[in-house]
Amino acid sequence: MTPTIAIVGAGRVGRALARKLREKDWTIAAVVARSESSARSAVRAIGAGRPQHQLSRRVLDADIILIATPDDAIRAVAAKLAELGGQECRGKIIIHTSGALDTAALEPLSLAGAATASMHPLQTFGGRGAPPLEGVVFVIQGHRRAQAAARKIVHALGGLPIALRASAKPAYHAAGNFASAYLLTMIRTGVQILMSLGFSRRRAKMALLPLVDQTLANFKRFGAHAAWTGPMARGDYATISRHMRSLAASPREFAEAYAALARLSARVLAARPEHTLQQLNRVLSKG
Repeated sequence: MTPTIAIVGAGRVGRALARKLREKDWTIAAVVARSESSARSAVRAIGAGRPQHQLSRRVLDADIILIATPDDAIRAVAAKLAELGGQECRGKIIIHTSGALDTAALEPLSLAGAATASMHPLQTFGGRGAPPLEGVVFVIQGHRRAQAAARKIVHALGGLPIALRASAKPAYHAAGNFASAYLLTMIRTGVQILMSLGFSRRRAKMALLPLVDQTLANFKRFGAHAAWTGPMARGDYATISRHMRSLAASPREFAEAYAALARLSARVLAARPEHTLQQLNRVLSKG
């Protein structure tokens, strides 16, 4: 039989994971959200579960408790659950889904005798609907028995569990930010520049998305170095200088980010990083 699982924090991540698990015949127990309407909405989206608008001892009826709240709420939720559960916490498996935090955030529950772990899917949950999780890396860390439960969840979702030491989680999460949130920032910046030149928002997106798609396709097929193009890849510092001058009319963060990304590109992609940085800094120092 599959375990029962309670969801504390029924936002995008909590709903998506619970719905996928329900589709794999897991039993969804309590679904806790900040308000009664949010809890009921989450249960409808998941297709199962008992809505709750606040923590109660009923959460501990489940075999596994999954805390999918925002990072800054996890410690408070853990403390409240430990206070409510007391001795009932002993032996329970409690897992949070933060990418940057480790099991130290669940310390009150560990002290109460629970087996704790963290389990983070390296996937974006923006927009509507649940993203695909098949083949997605899930980083897990924590108590051995709780890690085993996390691996069972990940395998049910079709993901790939990877163990990671606690101290490495912030850097791991930063890596994901570079590949997702900051990628979106760069695309949005490109859209805004084109809009300042007279493109409509729709035309700007249409212009840039094929470029983004092909860049990612080249990276997937050939790797980063072979896929690298543009003036930095060619050593065309005159064009970089023209780019910098053209950004003078934009908010100052645009030019600052361009310069920072140029230096970062030299560091991680150039065949001779120190030489390339020396040449690049000479151009950037001229403003």
